[in-house]
Amino acid sequence: MHRVLGVIPARLESTRLPGKPLRTICGRPMIAWVYENARRAAGLNRLLVATDSTEVESFCRKHSIPVMMTSREHKSGTDRMSEVMAKEPAEIYVNIQGDEPMITPVHVERLLVPFEQAPETQVSTLKVAIDADAALDRNVVKVVTDLAGRALYFSRARIPFDRDGTGPVRYFKHQGFYAFRAGALKKFHHLPPSPLEKLEKLEQLRFLENGIEIAVLETPRDTIGVDTEEDLRRVEEYFQRERTER
Repeated sequence: MHRVLGVIPARLESTRLPGKPLRTICGRPMIAWVYENARRAAGLNRLLVATDSTEVESFCRKHSIPVMMTSREHKSGTDRMSEVMAKEPAEIYVNIQGDEPMITPVHVERLLVPFEQAPETQVSTLKVAIDADAALDRNVVKVVTDLAGRALYFSRARIPFDRDGTGPVRYFKHQGFYAFRAGALKKFHHLPPSPLEKLEKLEQLRFLENGIEIAVLETPRDTIGVDTEEDLRRVEEYFQRERTER
């Protein structure tokens, strides 16, 4: 079995939601929700938080959450993971976004399926079905795949486009969780930002533009990535409802 390292990149200085990893949801900081939900996933040999914040580091150490300090210069969570890779060897690295408190063990386990079934797999990610209205939202990243489930394109635009209106059309939101072979992560780090990546502001396009396939697996459960106060409110309402229903 592969050695699999889960990494939760956590950057404190968010422009839209300052102090994001430590903002509370039902009385618990968001980073704690992410860690506790992800750590139950089968297949992870180790899980840690990678941060550039001494506040986040202090919280993690106080609550026995494995943590690694990383540079403030990283522009993305994937770049932060590259620093982790240089310090802690593994065969597969799983990027678990630090602003995704609704993540479940199943999300993580689904990411690892392609690596078990196909040794040539380099990168995997997830998608979830959405309706046509949600597909119009430019804040929602969409993905289309080939018949074998490999990503063809990611976009903020609604894709695919039903030119003749014949339908029905299935739209998929891209869920920003990834698993990488070490070699693919290393290659990504050394590649310059690609043209489509810069246009769409989507770093996963760097893989596709450089011929690195991405396996995309469907999940039935959507999540809310927290970028704004409104997102935080919606997530808190979700967990409050979940508590009530138990």
